[in-house]
Amino acid sequence: MHSEVRQDFPGVCPKCGMTLEPVIPELEQEDNTELVTFSQRFWWTLPLTMIVTTLAMFGHQLNLMDAITQTWIEFILSLPIVLWAGWPFLYRGALSIINRSPNMWTLIGLGTAAAFIYSTIATIIPEVFPSSFYSMGRVSVYFEAASVIISLTLLGQMLELKARSQTSAAIKSLLGLSPKTAKKINADGTEHEVDLSHVHVGDMLRVRPGEKVPVDGMVLSGSSSIDESMLTGEPMPISKHVGDKVIGATLNTSGTLVIRSERVGAETMLSQIVQMVAQAQRSKAPMQRLADIVAGYFVAMVVCISLATLLVWGLLGPEPSWVYGLINAVAVLIIACPCALGLATPMSIMVATGRGATSGVLFRDAAAIENMRKVTTLIVDKTGTLTEGKPRFNLALPIDGYSAEKVLLYAASLDQGSEHPLADAIVAEARRQSLTLLTLEDFESGSGIGVKGKINGQSVALGNTALMQMLGVETSALTSNSEALRLEGASVMYLAIDLQLAGLIAVSDPIKPSTVEALTALKKSGIRVVMATGDGITTAKSVANKLGIKEFYGEVRPEDKLKLVTSLQLEGQVVAMAGDGINDAPALAKADVGIAMGTGTDVAMNSAQITLVKGDLRGINEARSLSESTINNMKQNLLFAFLYNALGVPLAAGLLYPFTGWLLSPMIAALAMSLSSASVIANALRLKQF
Repeated sequence: MHSEVRQDFPGVCPKCGMTLEPVIPELEQEDNTELVTFSQRFWWTLPLTMIVTTLAMFGHQLNLMDAITQTWIEFILSLPIVLWAGWPFLYRGALSIINRSPNMWTLIGLGTAAAFIYSTIATIIPEVFPSSFYSMGRVSVYFEAASVIISLTLLGQMLELKARSQTSAAIKSLLGLSPKTAKKINADGTEHEVDLSHVHVGDMLRVRPGEKVPVDGMVLSGSSSIDESMLTGEPMPISKHVGDKVIGATLNTSGTLVIRSERVGAETMLSQIVQMVAQAQRSKAPMQRLADIVAGYFVAMVVCISLATLLVWGLLGPEPSWVYGLINAVAVLIIACPCALGLATPMSIMVATGRGATSGVLFRDAAAIENMRKVTTLIVDKTGTLTEGKPRFNLALPIDGYSAEKVLLYAASLDQGSEHPLADAIVAEARRQSLTLLTLEDFESGSGIGVKGKINGQSVALGNTALMQMLGVETSALTSNSEALRLEGASVMYLAIDLQLAGLIAVSDPIKPSTVEALTALKKSGIRVVMATGDGITTAKSVANKLGIKEFYGEVRPEDKLKLVTSLQLEGQVVAMAGDGINDAPALAKADVGIAMGTGTDVAMNSAQITLVKGDLRGINEARSLSESTINNMKQNLLFAFLYNALGVPLAAGLLYPFTGWLLSPMIAALAMSLSSASVIANALRLKQF
């Protein structure tokens, strides 16, 4: 429950007393060691608990033995229950006191120890107790209370551990997607099967129909349809051809492919998804931090209420008053265990992050889940976010003195150092025309408005109007041409050689088929949508008009996007930023919720709190709905935990006794405590059906 507690060996958390779990669950390790241990302790001692309870409740009626002998038999049978089966609880309770971190085990340990130690003293040296403690020929003992509390707590922990194991099912299912071997093609054309750990970057691999793609890579030959639903949530198989990227662990459904591995091991998308989900499950939501603080004070308050119950009953209650006081004090300690409170938010977060991962929505931390539902304004980048991010080359238009081929050659040679999708389209067209790219030196990027460098000793720049103005390059010779292209929705980039205009490049990036549907749903949800792009104003306006976006900004640089986020936040807006490029990273980091496209750059994904694996804006609506459902689920759990204690503690303390004659047995309190934890987890698991 405390994500900041980390160590390199198994053990118990010094703060909450829960067993520490692996950072990444191990697929092969199916058995839960703690569950096995608790199950053994429960089943081996359950017969003893049943005998002790039967003797305590019916022994005097059966007249099988005298009262003193019965007491000693209950004591002997209770020893293994309390000292062996209950040892983990007593140890954790002592640890919480030593570490000054009161938690549920503090109350269980105190309650069990109080009942058992009192009963042990009453068995060994009964003469120290006054006559008011005697009943039916012996000092009243409560070995059955201590035994039943241990057995029911073990049962509750078993139910809890089984349910908690389901919360990591999403990670285990992701781990299970990865194939164990790959078919490696050797330099001489032969191939053999190798373990996945022996695949390296640059290896050629063959993927036959029905096989899983072993690692992230690029198609070298062949064509097929790949089922990526297990990672992206995309229901339809995606056609793959030469030059296309493939994702490890996805399923090849038809043709044979030869791929070149590009990312292996921890660098694959699958591994990064697993790491992100695990990180999110370990993080704390702001709501949980408040619950932790409340729980700490709550335990101290319960101990005080328990002591007050003992004293009030002992001094003012009916005979045997101190026996009543002790039993009611133990009942208060047990029923008030804040286990349900401690589990209320972590269980919801764990289930929600796993559910999101199976839909292609990755939350970096719990705060992102909590904040997503509050978003009022969404800023979206254009290229790769609203559009497919797979631009198509339109034309190269030179001015007098240059040829279209030279303009394309210089632009492609400069763009070979860029990560931008527009650059990929230009470089791909140059290679399609069999142009040999020139050597690039002193490459500069990151401005968000273009790139610069040196080719054959000449300074070359490629970018939008803002970059040309910054460099003092006159573009009026091609203004009319560029405006006409932009009206058609094309992105226009000017090429300058030695600070003189050489021509322009036009590239078109089709709007994603799902974008209109996603924006319509966002607007219905009351989200204000703003588009900010590095493209020219005319291109931005053309795309905005097609999508019905009223607020848009063109020719914006990274610092402009950052300022836009800041200005909207100053207006009181809760801002989400969706983008996919390096130039979006500052705004993604500054926004209340940064949303990166999984099809974009690593820098963008590292700067964002949410990643949409398939780069589909409809995932924002899914993330928002899941956020709302998760927060509602957390509130339900917290409300249940607080109501449970608000009703249970007064009943256990005996406040209703003068009016109804009702008292709550510690055994019933233990059962209620266990069931409360199980019900909280069961409610959290409902999110799996989101």
